[in-house]
Amino acid sequence: MTAMPPLGAEVLPPGIRARIIPGINGLAMHVLEAGEPGTRCLLLLHGFPELAWSWRKVMPALAAAGYHVVAPDQRGYGRTTGWSADYDGDLAPFRMLNLVRDQLGLVAALGYGHVEAVLGHDFGSPVAAWCALIRPDVFRRVALMSAPFAGPPALPEEGPDRPSPPDIHAALAALPWPRKHYQWYYSERGANDDMWRSPQGVHAFLRAYYHMKSADWSANKPFRLAGWTAEALAQMPTYYIMDLDKDMAATVAPEMPSAAAIAANRWLPERDLAVYAGEYDRTGFQGGLQWYRCRTTGRFEAEAQVFAGRTIDVPSVFIAGASDWGIEQVPGAMRRMREVACTRMSDVHLIPGAGHWVQQEQPEAVVAHLLKWLG
Repeated sequence: MTAMPPLGAEVLPPGIRARIIPGINGLAMHVLEAGEPGTRCLLLLHGFPELAWSWRKVMPALAAAGYHVVAPDQRGYGRTTGWSADYDGDLAPFRMLNLVRDQLGLVAALGYGHVEAVLGHDFGSPVAAWCALIRPDVFRRVALMSAPFAGPPALPEEGPDRPSPPDIHAALAALPWPRKHYQWYYSERGANDDMWRSPQGVHAFLRAYYHMKSADWSANKPFRLAGWTAEALAQMPTYYIMDLDKDMAATVAPEMPSAAAIAANRWLPERDLAVYAGEYDRTGFQGGLQWYRCRTTGRFEAEAQVFAGRTIDVPSVFIAGASDWGIEQVPGAMRRMREVACTRMSDVHLIPGAGHWVQQEQPEAVVAHLLKWLG
């Protein structure tokens, strides 16, 4: 992959700077920074389909509170290079323990022995959780956003006589309204091209996708699901439990907001969306999709089971939008996070007026909760 320059000052908000840090676990890592190096450090980890850019609205305020705020483009994303988007290539670099290794390397390259806190949103949330679970000496607090962490996988030997769960994919496909789970769709060979080469183009695809998962889409009214069954999961919107015969670009296209709604959008104006679109138009989506493939194949499950029963014992907090279906997409995960996985979780904040993109939709509320938690 060709080396990239950092994002230019012409697109960066005041107080945020960008640079490339080479030699981090095989990566040349693109990072955004705010605040003074050498002060207390906050590490911010984005999700899919996002970038370090996703934190642009909260970084200046956190820096003004006295923190050195660092947000990388994670492995597979944006202007970070040193990874392969080959569908038939090696998935191992994208497994969770190596994603944690990436962040350990970044902390070391920044000259820190530890960070004050690691914050993760969406797929960045489990990375942040695993950072705090494995290396609490380095990641001394953890804020999880939009994706609950239910803990490491259990050892199968603990319940060898437990009946095997039914095939959820066959059950979804057999529903009167045939459906499929988005994570397994994201693991298919064609998913990248479906979005990257979609009829509407990357910019319009992302506009509809971000809109449909935000509080602007009035159908986002999450509630607790009864369990991991086809009938329960099918109550979620089609961006999670998709029509069996549709790809993601076709799923979100009918919900494209009007020109007037786009012009009125304050949390994601066209100039901000253009940064996302420009990066994904260049890289495609496969780098992020490799993360989903690591999860759905189960190939690295045994490695993760080494940590079975281990809890996150550093101070933690959970923040999400009140209109975010992500908090309910895995039935029981929220309860297990609060009661088992995180032993020092002080608060769960569900912010009104925000969907899945909580730090972009309601940045002031997110900053207020974070600063109060950080003390």
